[in-house]
Amino acid sequence: MQFFPSVLDSSMLSAYKSCGTLFKYQYLDCWASPDPSPHLHAGGAFAHALEVTRRCFYENQTSAEFAIYQGLKALEEFWGDYVPPPYIAKTLDRMKGAFEFYYANYPLLRDGNFEPILLPSGRRAIEFGFAHPLPIAHPVSGDPLIYAGRADAIVNFAGAQYLCDEKTTSSLGPTWSRQWDLRAQFTGYAWGAKLSGIDVAGTIVRGVSILKTKFETQQVPVYTAPWMIERWYEELLETIELMLFDYRRGYYRHALDHACTDFGGCQYRDACLSQDPVAHLQVKFTHRRWDPLTRTSVELPNVSGTGSTTSERSHESTTAA
Repeated sequence: MQFFPSVLDSSMLSAYKSCGTLFKYQYLDCWASPDPSPHLHAGGAFAHALEVTRRCFYENQTSAEFAIYQGLKALEEFWGDYVPPPYIAKTLDRMKGAFEFYYANYPLLRDGNFEPILLPSGRRAIEFGFAHPLPIAHPVSGDPLIYAGRADAIVNFAGAQYLCDEKTTSSLGPTWSRQWDLRAQFTGYAWGAKLSGIDVAGTIVRGVSILKTKFETQQVPVYTAPWMIERWYEELLETIELMLFDYRRGYYRHALDHACTDFGGCQYRDACLSQDPVAHLQVKFTHRRWDPLTRTSVELPNVSGTGSTTSERSHESTTAA
């Protein structure tokens, strides 16, 4: 029987709502491009550097200068010897510049402003993750399906608690800030935090654009009312039931619309243009399975024989918008 994930996240739900076939190819059949996404790699390096910096400063109580230095080292180590395509502005040097630009605009402080909250464990809410069971059974195991997510932090801001999410992007246009108010990713984070015993007022989204000649940033507060969480949860369950309906019947619809070309085009577009999509996929793709809990994609050993694991941490922390 075809694989169906036991843990779902916002990327999976977004893929399904965009195109059922996209969801099937990426998360059930586990077809993955052999070449890492330059945007995901850059976003992952940036997010890892932010995490290291925050842990140094807020948990280890280092100076801001030392914490930022450690963050830059972490960014370089994450980056490795990766060389992005020549048309991509997100090079190692530019990402290091963007990281320093970020902290020039958003200094590290210990006065409560944007300081990660303390959890009952005594640790700070940095890389805050959750995984909560849903009242829907897995189609094979019968165990409850799990919905999971991970926010960059939960912080004190303007007298309330907010989730924090940083996004690297190619540009920050006049409409960039308007795309987050109804983003299911953040409503799901608020639901996950609430079930973990933390009430949040919403999410602070910080965007950093990396261009060849300059950097820019915007900070956007996204408020999440309780009724919005209730609506999100009801529709989450409905969407999962539709996913299971498709799974049981063995057929997934094709979007055949904007999803095929938005943001540079769907990676499976050529497969959908082929009368024999599997033959195309076998030539152009490898097999890797995304794990929302570890936030890694695992190369399937039954295909490649390697079983290696590759970090692609920022699939929820980057955007090309």
